[in-house]
Amino acid sequence: MRLILASNSPRRRQLLSDLGLAYEVRLKDVDESFPAHLQRAEVAEYLAAHKASAYRADLQADEVLLTADTIVCLDEQVLNKPEDDEDAVRMLTLLQSRAHDVYTGVCLLTGDGREVVFSDQTRVHFRVLSEAEIRHYVRQYRPLDKAGAYGAQDWIGLVAVTRLEGSYFNVMGLPVHRVWEELSKLAGDLLPG
Repeated sequence: MRLILASNSPRRRQLLSDLGLAYEVRLKDVDESFPAHLQRAEVAEYLAAHKASAYRADLQADEVLLTADTIVCLDEQVLNKPEDDEDAVRMLTLLQSRAHDVYTGVCLLTGDGREVVFSDQTRVHFRVLSEAEIRHYVRQYRPLDKAGAYGAQDWIGLVAVTRLEGSYFNVMGLPVHRVWEELSKLAGDLLPG
């Protein structure tokens, strides 16, 4: 089996490489809107499965596709990728001094039609941040491609995250422990060792 990653995320690429997995990247533009009635983990799983459906017809019998989507939830509010710098500042202002949940939905789809969809959740605690710190982060690190307007592996993760409950890698965009577990069931010959 060959692994296909349908993601432009350098973090997801690095995490798969760190697992020792060989993969090919394939990209398509896929609409990332979701039905309003979905909540929290449902949104992340829906988006991952929706992305996978765009590749279904192109998969070969010996391929396994991996798609993922990460969202940040503050209470019941979903914070996806910010639209611009001011939206990023708004999101980070909401998150500072609060705990929030990060969900990453993952879809594994094989060329013969088998599909596994799952998600993982991590609770993230932020300390109080000044407006100057928030604006510095947005200006210097340009988090417009990140759910909730931040990357835990960036400067803001170093200075703002006080505690995590769950997987750090899930916050980075891929719950690698679950990916490994599900890939071993679905396509064990992909895994080293």
